[in-house]
Amino acid sequence: MTNNQMKWLSQILTATQAEQSWQQEAKEAALADTLRAKAFGITRDNVDEVIQARSHLLKSVLPDLSTFCQTNLHMQTHVILETLWNLWLPLATKIASQRQDLEYPLVQGILGGQGTGKTTMCQVLTLILCKLGYHTLNLSLDDLYKTYRERLALKQQDPRLIWRGPPGTHDVELGLSVLDQIRECKNPVAVPRFDKSAYAGAGDRTTPDMVTHVDIVLFEGWCVGVRPIDSAKFQTAPPPIITDEDRAFAWEINHKLNNYLPLWERLDSLIVLYPRDYRLTLEWRKQAERQMIAAGKSGMTELEVEKFVDYFWRSLHPELFIKPLVESSTLVDLVIEINPDHTFGAVYK
Repeated sequence: MTNNQMKWLSQILTATQAEQSWQQEAKEAALADTLRAKAFGITRDNVDEVIQARSHLLKSVLPDLSTFCQTNLHMQTHVILETLWNLWLPLATKIASQRQDLEYPLVQGILGGQGTGKTTMCQVLTLILCKLGYHTLNLSLDDLYKTYRERLALKQQDPRLIWRGPPGTHDVELGLSVLDQIRECKNPVAVPRFDKSAYAGAGDRTTPDMVTHVDIVLFEGWCVGVRPIDSAKFQTAPPPIITDEDRAFAWEINHKLNNYLPLWERLDSLIVLYPRDYRLTLEWRKQAERQMIAAGKSGMTELEVEKFVDYFWRSLHPELFIKPLVESSTLVDLVIEINPDHTFGAVYK
């Protein structure tokens, strides 16, 4: 977003007559999407207050967001503004409200695969929540990977663990320790960080961040909150779970998910970024690799990407693990559907 565009938007929002007309349209639009209205607690009784508060928050975040977008996002201005108004702002407000109801820091789980935008969303939410007066920590499941040496030992025990990522490659106890210290308001807390470029891309732990006075943790990852399923479902699993060896691998990874349940119990809420078709993640990964190669960086070939994605689908297939979670009435608090062009679609409880 350019400075001129930001100035233009600011003028629109601050012009009394234009703002009144714009807010009326915003109220009607907010109520028209009944699923999203219900998800964010918008009713005819409170819509005036909601739109007014959101408008005020929009004005306060625009300067910082403009700087962030110029360096981090490659989206058209109208898409950024639409996403900000209809998703990021109300979601941040919802999370802040949940934090107010607690006597301890909130741990917000965010489940999303490759290309769903979870990293960007966490960065924007952190910016907005700061304006609302909350100190937010971004923690990725990737930050909890076991060390390079520990994963080498795992691979020697089980050669099928080609890449890091599946359950069993994380230090669950480390995650529990970090979240428990934050929940107990201890200061400072050493938050682990992971360098994916270390050891020629194999990755390893790097210097932890020392953080203090955390109000909200945005804990994101490709399998955050995912729970074990009935192993009988592997007998009729979709591709690439085809052979007996594939089913055996899926069964073992499924069993290892039990070790993650104590970590998921630390979540106060779980949001799922849900592609309308799980196969979109394959194309998104290919797009990302093409862009890296075009920029002169090293990237995987189309075949390597397919093998990489197949590996994760064999370990935790989205149709077997994510879809039932989304359809659950108790385990997920919010579902945000993701369109093929990475924009968000339906938002619902």
